[in-house]
Amino acid sequence: MRSSGSNKEVTAKFILRALHHRNYRLFFGGQSVSLIGTWMQQIAMSWLVYRLTNSAFLLGVVSFSSQIPVFLFASIAGVYADRWNRHRILVVTQVVSMIQALTLAVLTMTGVVHVWQIIGLGICLGVINAFDMPTRQSFIVEMIEKPDDLGNAIALNSFMFNGARLVGPAVAGILIGFLGEGVCFLINGASFIGIIVALLAIKVPKRKKEVHTSRLWHDLKEGYSYAFGFAPIRYILLQLGVMSFMGMAYSVLMPVFAKDVLHGGPHTLGFLMAASGIGALTGAVYLASRQTILGLGRLIAIASAIFGAGVIAFSLSTVLVVSLSMMFVVGFGMIVQLASSNTILQSIVEEDKRGRVMSIYATAIIGMAPIGNLFAGALASWIGAPATLILSGVACIIGSLLFALKLPHIRKKGRPIYVKMGIISELE
Repeated sequence: MRSSGSNKEVTAKFILRALHHRNYRLFFGGQSVSLIGTWMQQIAMSWLVYRLTNSAFLLGVVSFSSQIPVFLFASIAGVYADRWNRHRILVVTQVVSMIQALTLAVLTMTGVVHVWQIIGLGICLGVINAFDMPTRQSFIVEMIEKPDDLGNAIALNSFMFNGARLVGPAVAGILIGFLGEGVCFLINGASFIGIIVALLAIKVPKRKKEVHTSRLWHDLKEGYSYAFGFAPIRYILLQLGVMSFMGMAYSVLMPVFAKDVLHGGPHTLGFLMAASGIGALTGAVYLASRQTILGLGRLIAIASAIFGAGVIAFSLSTVLVVSLSMMFVVGFGMIVQLASSNTILQSIVEEDKRGRVMSIYATAIIGMAPIGNLFAGALASWIGAPATLILSGVACIIGSLLFALKLPHIRKKGRPIYVKMGIISELE
C-alpha cells in the first residue's frame, strides 16, 4: 500500500502529465510569462479608459474595437491555419503583439495618449489575435505526441491562462496606483520575449505540404458546413456564443463595480479579477485531474449555469468580500465550460479542418464578446451596471438549460467517434 505522500506525488504527476512533452513544456513556460503581461495590460487599459473618460459606454467601445476583428477575420485566419505552417504564424503574431504593447507604453508614459489611439491600437491587437487564437489552439495537437494527453494539455493551458490572470491583475492594480498604467504596458511588451524564445526553441515535425487549389471562399464554406452540420460541434459552438455575448460583459463592467459600487480604486479592480482567476485556476486543476473526456458534455451545462448564477449574485452585492466570493464562482464556471468545450472539439474534429473549427471557436468566444460588450456598455448607461449583469446571468442560465436538453442528441452523434477513438466500446 502506498503512503499518502506517495499518492500525492503520483496525483501531481498525473495532473501535469502533458508537461512530459518537451515542446509543450517550452510553450507552457514561455506563454506563462507572456500571459502575465497580457493580463496586466488588459487591466491597465480598462482603468486608463475609465480614468480618462469616466464612461461605461467607452469601456464597451474600447473592448469592442479590440475584439471585433476576431469576429470579422478569425474564420479566414482558420483557413490559413490549415494551410500554412502554424509554428511560423505564432512567431509572427507574438512579435507584432510585442510591438503593439510597446507602442501603447510609449504613448501612455509620454502623456500623449488619447482614447482614439487606444481604440486604434486595440483594432490592431484584434487583427493579430484573429490569426493567433485559432493557430495557437490548433498547434497544441502538434506539440503533444501522445493523443491521450491532449485533454490534459488543454486543461493545463487553462491553468496557465488563469494563473496569469491571478498574478497579472493583482500586480497591475498595485503598479497603476504607484507608477501609472504605462509601466504595465511596458512590462507586457517585454514579457513577449519569453514566448518568442520558447517558440523558436520548439521543434515540430514538418507538416506534409499540400497544394491547395481550392479558393479561400470554398475552404471557408467547407469549414462552416462541417462545424454546423455536425450536432456535437454545432451545439457546443452555439452555447459558447451565448456565454460570450451575454456573459462576458461582466469583465468590461468591472471598473464600474470597483469604483462606483464597491467604492474602491485600481487595487479593488485587481482583487476582483484575481478572485475570478483563482476560481478559474481551481476549475482548471479539476479538469486536469479528470481521467476521461466522458461526461464533459454534462459538465458544460452545469458550469454554464454556475457561471450565470455567480454573475447574478455578484451584480447584487455591495460588500467586497461577497463580491470576491462570487467572482471566484464566476471564474470557476467560466473556465470549466470553456475548457470542457475546447477538449471535446479538439478530440472529435477532423485534422484537416482543425484550424477552421478552432477559428469558429475563437469567433464564438472572442468574436461575439465585442458585440455583447458594446451592448452591455450601452445598456449599463441606461439601466445601470448591476441590472445589466442580472440580465446577462439569466440569459446564461437559460442557455445552459437549452444545451442540457440537447445532450441526448449530442451523445448519439458523438458516440461513433468515441468508439473509433477507443474511449467507449461498441457494447456500452
